[in-house]
Amino acid sequence: MQLSPYSGAYLSDPASAWRRILDDPDRALYAEDLGLWLISRHADVRRALADAATFGNALTLAPVYAVCPEAMSVIMQIDAPPTTAATDPPVHPRTRRALRATFANTADRAEAEYGRIVRRRVDELVSRLVAQRGERVDLVSGFTTELPLLVILDILGVPDADVDRIRRWADGQVALIWGQPDPDEQVRLARGLLEFWRYCQDLVRQRLDSGVNGTDFVSRALTYRDDDDDVLTVPEVASLAFNLLVAGHETTAGLLAHALDAALSSPHRWQALVADPRSVPGFVAETLRFAPAIDGWLRVTRRDVTLGEVTIPAGARCLLMIGAANRDPSVFAHPDRFDEHRIDAADHLSFGHGPHFCIGAALARLEAGIALTQLAEAIPGLQLAPEHRRSFKPNVSFRAHDSLLATIDVRTPADAPQVSQPAPAEAQAA
Repeated sequence: MQLSPYSGAYLSDPASAWRRILDDPDRALYAEDLGLWLISRHADVRRALADAATFGNALTLAPVYAVCPEAMSVIMQIDAPPTTAATDPPVHPRTRRALRATFANTADRAEAEYGRIVRRRVDELVSRLVAQRGERVDLVSGFTTELPLLVILDILGVPDADVDRIRRWADGQVALIWGQPDPDEQVRLARGLLEFWRYCQDLVRQRLDSGVNGTDFVSRALTYRDDDDDVLTVPEVASLAFNLLVAGHETTAGLLAHALDAALSSPHRWQALVADPRSVPGFVAETLRFAPAIDGWLRVTRRDVTLGEVTIPAGARCLLMIGAANRDPSVFAHPDRFDEHRIDAADHLSFGHGPHFCIGAALARLEAGIALTQLAEAIPGLQLAPEHRRSFKPNVSFRAHDSLLATIDVRTPADAPQVSQPAPAEAQAA
């Protein structure tokens, strides 16, 4: 089959393709255009995420296409040791312990350690939006991408002055690995990724040179290391920072944009959030299920795998279709309907499952909850601009909005004139 994720129907409305794939009697399909096996059912995706002995992680961060020689020569200079998504035992359990010790990964810890940071950054950005009342703004560039990036920079102890280049580098990594850049663009993105890695090395070197006495993540990781390479090496500390600077904001940016899209595309949903902030956690959970920021993730089989009547050979790259798994009717009632009150939303796989479960899940939920609550309180009349048209960046894994054009209206919905907005394609089909 042909998945064609970079254009056309799949790019604009993947849910229709997910339904066809889920309805196919074969539990694994081969996408000739990508050279990837597609695994879509909830139980199969959940198993693959948890079973590193069968579905390895070594190629998770390898580009999904044949990289041109010039770009590959640049990529080969990036000597970052694998520490997170691209690791298997015995390395992964050791680096995962380091992350758990140095990065708040539960709801209580995230609130205690990062709540103040998140609220300060949300206050700054919401106040800036309020000051633009009556104007058209892009919520993607002006809020959803900026908030999680500023938060993760604060956590890692990176200065605000570096925001723009880190955003550019991080976006470039996502495009280089999971996009479809032409050869010239591959070279440009690869050079940016090399600069990014050297930046992270310098960040760690500066901490070492100035004395490790801070509370930022890099300082905490170096303290945890305690000069013992068997615990964590200095390059591994830099690699952890390298990965967190991308994973710590790209996924949360997607979550925030998808949540605002879902709320503002159906104004009654936004009005419900304005009226009852207690409904925000359920709304976030349903957004994670219905529109995951990462709707496909990569694994490689370490041995032959049989799913139903299909055998995937050892050494095959697989795309775990998280978006499709989150719409599996064997798990979710009325899966193509956005229902912020559903009781089965927590069974989504948007943060993964098993040993690689997203270390930043608690932080992402915290950011999304605070952001939606404060936006709804400060800008109750927020609405999508009439000229807004939904579109996404071409990518096989990250589903990121190009923009969310909105009108800043601080009046309550009852006082403000309402502009009818088209419902998302998925909702129209449900």
